[in-house]
Amino acid sequence: MDSYEDEDVKRAGGTSSGPPPEHAPGPSDQPGSPPDALSVSQPPGEVRPQPGPGHQREPAPTGGIAALSLPYQVAAAVSLAIIGVLACVHLAMVFLHVAPSNTVTKHYGKAVDGWVYPEFEQNWKLFAPNPLQQNVAVQARAEVTSPDGGRKRTDWIDLTGEDGEAIRGNLLPSHVQQNELRRGWDFYVNSHDNENRANGLRGQLSESYIRRIVMLRLEGHDLGGPVERIQLRSSTRSVKAPEWSEEKTDTRPAFRALPWWTVTTADLPGQVRNGRTEAGK
Repeated sequence: MDSYEDEDVKRAGGTSSGPPPEHAPGPSDQPGSPPDALSVSQPPGEVRPQPGPGHQREPAPTGGIAALSLPYQVAAAVSLAIIGVLACVHLAMVFLHVAPSNTVTKHYGKAVDGWVYPEFEQNWKLFAPNPLQQNVAVQARAEVTSPDGGRKRTDWIDLTGEDGEAIRGNLLPSHVQQNELRRGWDFYVNSHDNENRANGLRGQLSESYIRRIVMLRLEGHDLGGPVERIQLRSSTRSVKAPEWSEEKTDTRPAFRALPWWTVTTADLPGQVRNGRTEAGK
């Protein structure tokens, strides 16, 4: 029996007697090296849960509001809520502004107009059946008193062209540069007939308004003396038809000249008005 057992042991690579072979040191047995996970002994009585075959650890959020701390999450949520409320209010105001007259607009018309004008004004000329196809330029000239006591007239000054130069290349043009002169001229034209006769009180207000605008613009020019009278005209030029169109368009300018207006103290800018008042004293 012993001979057969010895043979079996030799075939398995071991010996039948003597101490067991010494374990060869490995990398995990070197001093200072971390113990192998498989070689760490488990304390008796402790059962460690093992992850299942399909278990994956959930990654921590790396972006968005969820990645912020709690105070910042609250601040972001409040900011988004305020923006949402303002967006809803703005849409409601614009809707009421363009909607037909109703009970709400009659009761809150001033509040709606105060919200919309002037920054959010709705202009439907682009979508009208016959869109605006003309360029309208407002020009002015003045009659000034020269140093020798005589009077002379200046050349026509293209005020609309000056506004265009101020807007061109400007990423944030002002509302004054874009709309003050244009809206003032539209106000005057719509409140006067073809003979330049005012249609009631609005016509008188529009005339006073456009005169003040022109005097403000002329203050930036060296005219050679104080302005005594001014004259305005509009130059209307049709937009040229595209090359692929067979439409024939007359692009020659058509002028509408207004009568000469005598400049009064009410037409002058504040600093000029005060200077003349002090000189008169």
